[in-house]
Order: sequence, then C-alpha cells, then structure tokens
Amino acid sequence: MSAGAVPARAAAGIPWPRVERWLIVLIALHSYAVGFFLLFVTRWGAAFGGFGEVTPLFFAQQAGIFHFVVATAYLIEYLRYRGVTILLTAKATAVVFLAVMAFAGPGAWSIPLSALGDSLMGLAVVLVRRRAAAAA
Repeated sequence: MSAGAVPARAAAGIPWPRVERWLIVLIALHSYAVGFFLLFVTRWGAAFGGFGEVTPLFFAQQAGIFHFVVATAYLIEYLRYRGVTILLTAKATAVVFLAVMAFAGPGAWSIPLSALGDSLMGLAVVLVRRRAAAAA
C-alpha cells in the first residue's frame, strides 16, 4: 500500500458518490464566497487579499460576478449530468494563471495561496471522482 492510501476495508464503507456531491457543493460555495467579496465588498476584499487599493472597481467586481457564473456552472453540470469538466477546467486554468502571476514578481499574499487552494480542490475532485466511479 502506498503512503496516504486508504485501506480497501476503510474505503469500502465510505459513500464516495455522496462525498463527491458534497465536495462539488463545497467548492461551488467557496466560489460563491469569493464572488461575494469581490462583487459586494470589493474594497475590503481586495485589501484583505493583499491587493491594496483597486481602481476602477469594475474589473474586480466583474471577477466577482464571474465567480458566481462558474460556481453555478459547476452545480448545473454536476447535478444535471454528473460531470466535473467545467470545474476541473476552471481550476486548472486558474492554477496556471495564478502560478504565472506568483512567479512574475511581487504580488498579493493571496495569489500563491489561491494557486495552492485551487490545485488541492481540483486534485480532491479527481481523486474522489475515481473512488465514486469505482464504488458505483
């Protein structure tokens, strides 16, 4: 057994399809939360993320509404078709963009943390998806 692997006995009792459903919902809720802060409390959200003063507010607020759009797309695709392609594509694209920005020079503290978070969310979906498919 590899390091970090779940023993077959322990994994057998876990309701992986339910875990997958909750994981997708939690990731969507995270995107809604980020969208909320960018759209409705833009100045505070930008300052909290380490960006300082953001002007004009339009582009940060636009990023907020886009978070609402992608979170809704995650849920529609999963609940209607049991798919995760949109979520994984969005997370992979975000990780590449955030990694490039993190290495491009000094920036907000939240950039590398967001890259890490999006990486972990995408990886969790892939791993749980495999378990859920095997359990079906």
